[in-house]
Amino acid sequence: MTEKSPSTVSPFVPSSWLKNGHAMTLYAWAKRRSFPELPAPERRLFKVADDTTVAADCYWQQDRAARPVLLALHGLESSSDAHYMRGLASQALRRGWNAVLLNQRNCGGTERLTPGLYHSGLTADPVAVMRELVDKDGIRDIGVVGYSLGGNLSIKLAGELGASGSLPVRAVVAVSPTIDLDVCVRAIERRANVAYQWNFVRNLRARMRRKVEAWPGAFDLAPLDRIWTIRAFDEQYTAPFHGFAGATDYYQKASAMRVVDRIRIPALILTAEDDPFVPGDQFRAAAIRENPFVTARVEPWGGHCGFIASKDATDPYWAEASAAAFLEAALALR
Repeated sequence: MTEKSPSTVSPFVPSSWLKNGHAMTLYAWAKRRSFPELPAPERRLFKVADDTTVAADCYWQQDRAARPVLLALHGLESSSDAHYMRGLASQALRRGWNAVLLNQRNCGGTERLTPGLYHSGLTADPVAVMRELVDKDGIRDIGVVGYSLGGNLSIKLAGELGASGSLPVRAVVAVSPTIDLDVCVRAIERRANVAYQWNFVRNLRARMRRKVEAWPGAFDLAPLDRIWTIRAFDEQYTAPFHGFAGATDYYQKASAMRVVDRIRIPALILTAEDDPFVPGDQFRAAAIRENPFVTARVEPWGGHCGFIASKDATDPYWAEASAAAFLEAALALR
């Protein structure tokens, strides 16, 4: 499963009226979805550090140890409730797999479970979760799918694991991944993207206020009202909390681009040229092109985490279906 063009991924044909990155992004974000086929998930807590617990929504098969796990990682300021996370769970269950939808630290209403913050390259948390799934639940096969920030995590995770075999991660998929964080932050700072940046910052500011309610005195909120950009937030809070020298140092060290050349398991990247703030050129870097384990599909259309297919498509959510098909093919070849 090291081919550059796996047959499991069909071409993306967008809805004719969504051949615009902003339209696709906003429509996919705003469109309501329901999943009547999904049972109520089990909310499970995983201890990932001495002072930190994270929560996941889990969907189990009757004999969970005999079935693979799809581990889903969400984007910035999202949660296990995101429509694409539930969509991935649906894809997993129809294939007879388990699904674990992981909330990053403080996401999904979990501010009280940790005194700290998450960051875009914090792979230690999903690693700890997977180790528990292996040791406690007997899971033998894992596929990871991440969206946006979660896509950076999935690619970085695969690079850090390399050929070690220390965890049974068989394949990873990244949808609209922010694998070069500085490039993506610069893109979202463009005038045309002011609404996206403000939405992210508004949510980050609200989360910090909730954080201090849960952990009084843990962070100085005095600078918060002066923060209007993601970069300023990371400079003030994310970088210093995690020991980075500043936002630039954080973006360099937390980016999956640093380790993508080390990937030794099947990895699929699904992204779009018209993504408003994840530029397509980064996926043509030599580290990606020259790694036979990595396939990068840069589609003309798709927006950011959109990929709503035409009405003739078997599954209108192309990225979710393609991710599950890729994992399925990787598992079949073991």
